[in-house]
Amino acid sequence: MDAVLVGEAMLELSREGEHWRMGYGGDTLNTAIHMARAGIRTGYFTAVGSDPFSREMIRDWAAEGLDLSLVMTHPSRNSGLYAIETDADGERSFTYWRDSAAAREMFALPDAGGAIERAREASLLSFSLITLAILPAAAREMLLALARTFRERGAAVAFDGNYRPRLWESVEEARFARDQAIACATIGLPTFEDEAALSGDGSPDAVARRWNALGCAEVVVKLGAEGCRLPDGRICAPPAELRPVDTSGAGDAFNGGYLSARMKGAGVDEAALAGHALAGWTIMRRGAIPPRGD
Repeated sequence: MDAVLVGEAMLELSREGEHWRMGYGGDTLNTAIHMARAGIRTGYFTAVGSDPFSREMIRDWAAEGLDLSLVMTHPSRNSGLYAIETDADGERSFTYWRDSAAAREMFALPDAGGAIERAREASLLSFSLITLAILPAAAREMLLALARTFRERGAAVAFDGNYRPRLWESVEEARFARDQAIACATIGLPTFEDEAALSGDGSPDAVARRWNALGCAEVVVKLGAEGCRLPDGRICAPPAELRPVDTSGAGDAFNGGYLSARMKGAGVDEAALAGHALAGWTIMRRGAIPPRGD
């Protein structure tokens, strides 16, 4: 594997008129699939349920080209579920059922030790603040320790500060976990809106300064439709102004495009444009991970 992404995969119910369509999604999973589609040998580190929906989800991942050697099956829990609705502007709202999801215990399963050792062989480790939010304290520290080993040997660690307040007991707890992860990361992918809510940062420059001060050198601040702030402070705008059909997974797609390009040797400017292109393609289609042929 070239890259290992860690997180929670969930079953997805998306409304289409009067009907609902079953799919799947999850922030790091979305990024992992985009990277696999780009030709990066990508593994996904997670736990799923033993239910038939989870088995079908895994079959779909295999068809996408994901390495499944790090996917564990929980003997008694099912995968989490969320329902997504979009308004006339493509903005989304979510309802979650994830409190007893299998992914919350991924580091406690008997196969976790072997999965961690296999993950160490990759060139890139990537996870998000959502990944940390769903894990108990001991598992959270295991993931951060894995990230530190990557950084210590000169490998890349990408961290997305994806802040979801409902997943945390307090803002202070989320901020502490975020700061620990930033200190392990070599590539930071924060969203300005999240950072403003979490720390009160008033500008993309303030976000970048905070992440740089904590030890992350390559920080790309995502600005939604305005584009992104590059590590040197320049703004990289998307190539076109779009009217989104569904903004689900836009930031995850940007991450996938950016990280894939960087792993192929692209500079930050080219990688940012690749991220914008993939995010633009995604928001003009429904679902967090639109089918390749759409």
